[in-house]
Amino acid sequence: MSNPVVELKNVTKVIKGKKIIDNLSFNIEEGEVFGFLGPNGAGKTTTIRMMVGLMGITSGEILICGKNVEKEFEEALLNIGGIVENPELYKFLTGYQNLMQYARMIKGISKQKIEEVVEFVGLKERIHDKVKTYSLGMRQRLGLAQSLLHDPKVMILDEPTNGLDPAGIREIRDHLKKLTKEKGMSVIVSSHLLAEMEMMCDRIAIIQHGKLIDIQKVHEYNQETKPKYFFEVNLTDQAKLKKLNVSFEKMKNGIVIEMGKEDVPNMIQFFAEKGIRIFEVKPIAKSLEERFLEVTEQGGKLHA
Repeated sequence: MSNPVVELKNVTKVIKGKKIIDNLSFNIEEGEVFGFLGPNGAGKTTTIRMMVGLMGITSGEILICGKNVEKEFEEALLNIGGIVENPELYKFLTGYQNLMQYARMIKGISKQKIEEVVEFVGLKERIHDKVKTYSLGMRQRLGLAQSLLHDPKVMILDEPTNGLDPAGIREIRDHLKKLTKEKGMSVIVSSHLLAEMEMMCDRIAIIQHGKLIDIQKVHEYNQETKPKYFFEVNLTDQAKLKKLNVSFEKMKNGIVIEMGKEDVPNMIQFFAEKGIRIFEVKPIAKSLEERFLEVTEQGGKLHA
């Protein structure tokens, strides 16, 4: 793997004698979408605020592209774009005028660059309309365009899909994938929408009470050490089911058996030889929501 673009090293935050963030350490790699999950009050927003320099660090350090956020603030922040909570926009100005206002604060942003990011977020047709006429999804896209003007290496988005309808959520998800694939950018997403995180993230970290509980690749959340398969069969034929000589769990309309994928064809053949008709076979995997609730309740690593 390449050098991490974001490094948190033993980061701790104490407020009024209370430890809000407790010895938090993790890395974020180039070109990945990194999900940040945790119950309300777990410390997600506090961590993000420390990453962008909006809040001081009690101990430890945060490096953005090798630059220390506290000691090399300006150099570190030049590598970050982000929206913490909601994008702050001038509603009485047009979308284009908003981008021009932001561009004046950073040297070297050309009109060509503004047009490029407008095209990227899909606002070309409405960019000269006043922001007060924009939908919530369009405002999120304009905020994303604003964050992209200075070509950051890291994009930090706190609840980017909050309040959006399904179409708006899909748009944001598509834009995040484009950022990593086309621009090689690293994206950090904090959200409470577990199903969306599952669809958009490469890795997910879970924090609780300010501590890192677990961090894994998304597809690993959906892997069982012992895969389970649901077989829809007629449960009324108890005598035939007893002939299977394998342990199974009864469910509505069928049974569940633990087995490897390579054993499924043999099991189907075995069912047929015993005269048991199969209407459907499908794998069963725990959803990210189930895993998240499991790990936060247990306060430990994910287990299959």
